[in-house]
Amino acid sequence: MSNTTFTDSDRTDGVEPDMVDQDAAPKSVAPKGDVVPMNMIQALNSALDVKMAEDGNVLSFGEDTGYFGGVFRVTDKLQAKHGMTRSFDAPISECGIVAAAIGMGAYGLRPVVEIQFADYIYPAYDQIVSEAAKLRYRSAGMFTAPIVVRSPYGGGIFGGQTHSQSPESLFTHIAGLKVVIPSSPYDAKGLLIAAIEDDDPVIFLEPKRLYNGPFDGWHEKPVSPWKAQDLAQVPTGKYVEPIGKARVMREGADVTILAYGTMVWVALAGAEHAGVDAEVIDLRTLVPLDIAAIEASVKKTGRCVIVHEAPRTSGYGGELSALVQERCFYHLEAPIARVTGWDTPYPHAFEWEYFPGPQRVADALKAVMSGGR
Repeated sequence: MSNTTFTDSDRTDGVEPDMVDQDAAPKSVAPKGDVVPMNMIQALNSALDVKMAEDGNVLSFGEDTGYFGGVFRVTDKLQAKHGMTRSFDAPISECGIVAAAIGMGAYGLRPVVEIQFADYIYPAYDQIVSEAAKLRYRSAGMFTAPIVVRSPYGGGIFGGQTHSQSPESLFTHIAGLKVVIPSSPYDAKGLLIAAIEDDDPVIFLEPKRLYNGPFDGWHEKPVSPWKAQDLAQVPTGKYVEPIGKARVMREGADVTILAYGTMVWVALAGAEHAGVDAEVIDLRTLVPLDIAAIEASVKKTGRCVIVHEAPRTSGYGGELSALVQERCFYHLEAPIARVTGWDTPYPHAFEWEYFPGPQRVADALKAVMSGGR
């Protein structure tokens, strides 16, 4: 267990040299096993299966996650394979689920809990913020909370306002939490394994619109040619994608697009539609953030467009915009643009109008290329 003292500056790259925990630096583990096509559901299930087989301290539980295998089937067959004491159902109490996980984690287990929809996570917010995120600091390093809180988030299934929310910014604001949002099956498995092995709490948000495979931003079909096919080829064994490292999905010279989750694929489609030489960066983890990759890209292109599904006001794009402005101001050739969801309760009947789509992304790209908004 590390006794390193962490400060708010650790959440970007403002870390003093003597405050860096070298043991916690992002590391990759090379893939093992055969490589087979998987969607995100299968990749997440494989990650849980691999870690539960490797480490008897890893548990999986939540509402309907045991016998039934979860509402989206992410935990399917884990109970049959690993037993009822390691994959089990919990009462309908999100607060109780997370509280139990914190206690288990403090005494050596590594629980992975599922909140059935991110919209249901609010009853557990106090336990996540006041207990899990603070445990290492409050105990002077005697205890940690090595827990993962998994949850499907975002829209795209006509779930309405109580099954489609994007609450990521509520967690990125809290020191002590890590926030991960994968956009592909390959990253989902590698990042989930990294999250399970992390000694601090990780909020792991899974874009339900991508559960069955990436799409082109316009229709529910595979994306081509930008890495979608490659990123759906997933090793059956263990591998780790490091938390805190972004992925360049498309190289470009004229403008940088920052996105995560579903919006990565929308950004790629928008760049193609606009005919702009855009560099698309999949952040993958919001905290810790790979600010070095962002800074290098924006200084190269001189322009930046930020895309996320959550509402605009106080969304994570505001933090990204501030960081880019602080670090890249003298390289910018146009105002930073944000393409986001609307500041409104999630509309059930008009969710495809609510989503940032390729046309809105293309319009923003054309605007920043002309120096305007």
